[in-house]
Amino acid sequence: MTTILLRRSLIPAALAAALPAAAALPATPKRPVVDEYHGVKVSDDYRWLEEGAAPEVAEWSRAQNAETRAKLDAIPARAAARAKIADYYGRVQPYFYDLVPRGGIVFGLEFEPPKDQPMLIALKSVDDPAGRRVLVDPNRLAERGRLSIDWFAPSPDGKFVAVAMSEKGSEDATLHFVDVASGKELDDRVPRVNYPTGGGSAAWAADDSGVYYTRYPQGDERPKEDANFYQQVYFHKMGTPASSDAYVLGKEFPRIAETKLAVGEDGKILLASVANGDGGEYAHWLRGLDGTWRQIARFEDKVVAAEPGPDGALYLISRKDAPRGKILRLPAGKTSLADAREIVKEGPLSLESNFETTTLLPTKTKLYAMRLDGGPSAVSVYDHDGKSLGEIPLPPVSSVSEIARDGDDGALVRVLTYLEPAAWHRFTGGELAKTALVMKAPVDFSDAEVIREWAVSKDGTRVPMSVIRRKDIKLDGRNPTLLYAYGGYGVSMKPRFLGIRGRLWLDAGGVYVVGNIRGGAEFGEAWHLAGNLSRKQNVFDDFLACARRLADAGYAAPGELAIEGGSNGGLLMGAALTQRPDLFRAVVSHVGIYDMLRVELEPNGAFNVTEFGTVKDPEQFKALHGYSPFHRVVDGVAYPAVLMLTGEHDGRVNPANSRKMAARLQAATSSRRPVLLRVSRDSGHGMGTALSESIEQQADVHAFLVDQMGLSRNDARARLLQ
Repeated sequence: MTTILLRRSLIPAALAAALPAAAALPATPKRPVVDEYHGVKVSDDYRWLEEGAAPEVAEWSRAQNAETRAKLDAIPARAAARAKIADYYGRVQPYFYDLVPRGGIVFGLEFEPPKDQPMLIALKSVDDPAGRRVLVDPNRLAERGRLSIDWFAPSPDGKFVAVAMSEKGSEDATLHFVDVASGKELDDRVPRVNYPTGGGSAAWAADDSGVYYTRYPQGDERPKEDANFYQQVYFHKMGTPASSDAYVLGKEFPRIAETKLAVGEDGKILLASVANGDGGEYAHWLRGLDGTWRQIARFEDKVVAAEPGPDGALYLISRKDAPRGKILRLPAGKTSLADAREIVKEGPLSLESNFETTTLLPTKTKLYAMRLDGGPSAVSVYDHDGKSLGEIPLPPVSSVSEIARDGDDGALVRVLTYLEPAAWHRFTGGELAKTALVMKAPVDFSDAEVIREWAVSKDGTRVPMSVIRRKDIKLDGRNPTLLYAYGGYGVSMKPRFLGIRGRLWLDAGGVYVVGNIRGGAEFGEAWHLAGNLSRKQNVFDDFLACARRLADAGYAAPGELAIEGGSNGGLLMGAALTQRPDLFRAVVSHVGIYDMLRVELEPNGAFNVTEFGTVKDPEQFKALHGYSPFHRVVDGVAYPAVLMLTGEHDGRVNPANSRKMAARLQAATSSRRPVLLRVSRDSGHGMGTALSESIEQQADVHAFLVDQMGLSRNDARARLLQ
């Protein structure tokens, strides 16, 4: 057994004694259940906590919540932090995202704090936000922000828009329809078009007669265990009941299909891109001008993105023999990948591909391609034959979160940095010019800077980090440092505006760090594949290397780091705190995955098999069991302080993960530091969470961190360093 070294604390004994002690809750009952995998017997003392609907589990969760509230509400910094966070959102000006130009109208989502939920709006011009019209306002349709927009799809002529909406962050959405001219909602309803497992999508027919949409099994079409699988494409004819909708495509899709529909600007060409779960494999089907669907790319072809162009051609990102990506062009009327021509070769920067947003934008004569440079963004411009037309000039260490067409050949790009909020810019071939769609936030980061640090992982891989710090920082090892990372699914950690929590953290003397660890795609698909399946330990090694580098560089002393992550990043938190508890003082983990042996039994867990692996495979089981946080907790170890947050309506990661991990850590830890569980009754995995609930969560997290890092009062850092 590995010896765990106790940390050397910088906090004076008197202050340490004042920190909240471990939870005073009664010990959680242990009811062992033993499973056997490939000859290995594995015991689970808390299997009973998986039954979320059981009265005793509900009572256990209520008791945990009560204990957490008592501890967090007693922290002096909590009330002040909440007031500042609420004030921030009360003064943030409305901002816009998910822009989709159609029929001379720009559709998008507008977030207007302090309203709980974003609204669907229509703009005549990105230079006149005051002239926007609100088409759907969930805040008027349900109280306490319980209804939210999952996604929307305007018709090619901009006359109608389909809107998927769900309750309490469940992502279990029904499709609604709005007449844009009148703003009136139509009578049509289509249920179960979106779910956390495979998501959802819709695209209109060229004549506005109806919509193609992703449909989950209805009624008794499938066994109960398959209710959230086997996503297929159906067609809904406007003015008819959803029960009469016609099957279009998908019987050949895998059980864990995730489908995205994209339509050409004239509405005549329709593309269905299908992900094989969450591992990064995609297949593509095309509905041509004759109305026939044909498969143009298989999973093994490694075409990871496809976009229809205004010229009728398809533009594809391929990773076949090109892990950083190359661009292909399939001419109009062609339906075989063999007819596609390579127009942009693999370059030194990775082509970005994102299943949920456009990263390759064809316009009338140009092609815009979003790239990644280890985390920060770049955007290359080409003509339709792949000839380089230069780059869009971007600020240093910035990101482009969205790109949309502007007129015939221009582009709208949403640019943000860690220190500057998001702003939509117009690019027509020269410099970037800000539009009127600019987020104005009541915080100033002129006293801060962003630098790039590099860590060296266990196998010698160099791993970059973005360090956000005050300009007057002293690298004396006494800076409260918060390290954030994700490391999975090919999701890259691009720069994003720090906002109020970042400002509060810097004001407390803190340093904020984002690690671009493997598992993401910051350096292409090879970077992703080096951190998935049985190679997942590389992700944790990278993260631990980042933590050690921050100590070596003089930011914080060993054992005095705070770390934070969510979802797959919650798994990262669990692995980090169980593998090296001596490196960290406080851990915040949102909606995390912790029991890696049972996660695939959940509906969304089955989609994760292509990313994590399966216990059915002996080698993959060995890897999963080797790092599964729930199974790596050791009795008697002095674990850091832990705050776990989860939502009762989370359809992506079962809240049972958080319940079981909290119980296991509470029983095992020998430190006096608390292990707290916060369960939200009106949210899920995070999508659709009401602003009011988000404010409470942010206040809790900030209070927990400043308390556990010894920064509860304005002068706490001075006391810490005495």
